[in-house]
Amino acid sequence: MPDVVLIRPGCTDFDAQNRIQGSLDLPLSSRGQEQVELVVQQLRGVRLDVVFSAPCEPARSTAIAVCNECGATFKEVADFSNLNHGLWQGLQVDDVRRKYPKVFKQWQESPETVCLPEGETVAQAVERIGRGLRKCLKRKRNVGIVASEPLATLIGCVLRGCRPELPDAAAYSHPERRIEFLHLSEDDGTRSVIASASAIGADVNGNGGPQSAAGRNGQTRINGATTNGSNGQANRKNGAEAQDKPPASPHSADSPPTASQRAPE
Repeated sequence: MPDVVLIRPGCTDFDAQNRIQGSLDLPLSSRGQEQVELVVQQLRGVRLDVVFSAPCEPARSTAIAVCNECGATFKEVADFSNLNHGLWQGLQVDDVRRKYPKVFKQWQESPETVCLPEGETVAQAVERIGRGLRKCLKRKRNVGIVASEPLATLIGCVLRGCRPELPDAAAYSHPERRIEFLHLSEDDGTRSVIASASAIGADVNGNGGPQSAAGRNGQTRINGATTNGSNGQANRKNGAEAQDKPPASPHSADSPPTASQRAPE
C-alpha cells in the first residue's frame, strides 16, 4: 500500500499576524516562499508518484514546487480544502481566546463538540477527508498530500484512525512540523482509511444516530456557535437563551461572534 507524505504549505501574512485563515485563500508570504524552498530541499531523494493539493494558493504553490523536485504528477482535490471557520476567519487568535475563552478552550480540547458561527463542523470535514482519501489511495503508489492547518492534522487523524484533534494554536504562526511521513501497511490500506473516517464520523455524530431535538450531533447552538457542554444543553427560544437566563450580549466574554460581527479585512 502507499506511503503518504503529509505536507503543510508555506505560510501567509495571516500566519505572521496570528490570524485564523480557515478557508480564506491568501498567497504565500515571502517567509512562506522560503519555507517552500526548505520543504523541497527536505524532500530531495523522496519518491513521490503523485502530489494531491488542497485548492488554495499556498497549498497549490507548495505542491507544484514539490512536483518539480520529485517528478511527481500534480492533482488538485476539492475535498482537501481547509476547515471553514466561519465568522472567526480573519480574527486574531489572541482576540478570540480573550473574548470567548470558554468556547475557544472547548474548541481546542474537543473540536468535535463545537460548530463555529457560519462555519463547518469537524464531522463534516472528516467526512470529506475520508471521501478524498478513498480517491487518492485507490492505487498502490507513493503520494504526497499538501493541506493547510488544521485540515492537515485532521487528515493525519483519519489516516491513523484516531480521535480528531487540532494543532496547538501556536502552530498557526510557528508550525514546527511541515512534513510528516505515514506508512500504510498491506493490512491497512484504503479499506482501513474508509473505516477510520466512518468510525470517527460516527463518534462525532453520536454513533451515527439521527439528530435530536437538541441540535446537530447533540450539540447546543449559542449565538451562532454550536457547543456540547458537560453540564447539559441550553435551550433556545426566539434566538435567546433559556428563559431563566438573560440573552447573551454580542460582546460577552464567552459568546462567539454573531453574524453582525464581520471579520477584519
